[in-house]
Amino acid sequence: MLKWMVWFPLRLLRGGLSLLGLATLVLAAMLATPLARLPELSSVSQAARAVDRSSMPDLERFFARDGTNLAYRHYPARGPASDKIAILVHGSSGSSIAVHALADALAARGVETYAPDIRGHGGSGTRGDIGYLGQLENDLEDLVAVVRKTAPSQPLTLLGHSAGGGFALRVASSPIQKLFTRTVLLAPYLGYDAPTNRPGSGGWASPDIPRFLALAALHRLGIECCEALPTLAFAVPPNSERILAPTYSYRLMRNFATRGYQADFAAATMPLALISGADDELMIADKYADAVHAVAPSVEVKLIDGVDHMGIVGNPRAVAAVAENVAKAGAGS
Repeated sequence: MLKWMVWFPLRLLRGGLSLLGLATLVLAAMLATPLARLPELSSVSQAARAVDRSSMPDLERFFARDGTNLAYRHYPARGPASDKIAILVHGSSGSSIAVHALADALAARGVETYAPDIRGHGGSGTRGDIGYLGQLENDLEDLVAVVRKTAPSQPLTLLGHSAGGGFALRVASSPIQKLFTRTVLLAPYLGYDAPTNRPGSGGWASPDIPRFLALAALHRLGIECCEALPTLAFAVPPNSERILAPTYSYRLMRNFATRGYQADFAAATMPLALISGADDELMIADKYADAVHAVAPSVEVKLIDGVDHMGIVGNPRAVAAVAENVAKAGAGS
């Protein structure tokens, strides 16, 4: 009996250590696997190159709460003032440059517009990474505080394109949602489980799923040591790292996205709208209405014929429609 009492716990301990060792090896292998890069997706890169930057304002800067100097572009309202202000969030990999045409169209319709370089992009922070999950919401709140120094009471509209649309939906369901009177999602990436996704996001993005799952498992255990590792690659042009983020870290990938589109739509209490090009090559645009209205029937969903993914922020007809939507929302109501 005494022999069994000694032998059995030792067997359990040895088995447990073996499983722990195996799990450690599996996690190490998943973390060590290099992230595969993608060939350039020309429909995105060509649209970015075609942006007319002749009227684009210079970057301005503000200090976030952690002391980091973050960048944004400011477009003062022109023409008849709408008494509205917009914050316009760009999509994945890029910066405020990508949304210049829309920002300019909003300003031309009397909507004062701020287009930030989201931390991890453009002129803000470390390219492709952030410090912690939730930092992007803190940064946005700090930018709103800058806006409120000169416009303490004008209604704020939040717009986000693509992954920035997913982030805008995240904000619309968060504790800071009432900073904005309305949110407009532009061809948004709603998350991995949304029926609007094309395989591989139409060739634009490729996640390292084993590494992501390993880091998610570690995060649940409270281990955050490796969350700067890249888990998502984009189909950017070769040698474009100086201006684009070719990859996202685990924590940026998680933060610049929805928490889950169904839960986020259900938790949003302020007005929402979704506008997309009907010819979007990264998203299945004709599934937006069913996906959204299954959870939030009151959300306005609009498709614009003949417009692709980048066209929603660059095509003259599309940016005019979006700008009119923002400038005139609530008029006469």
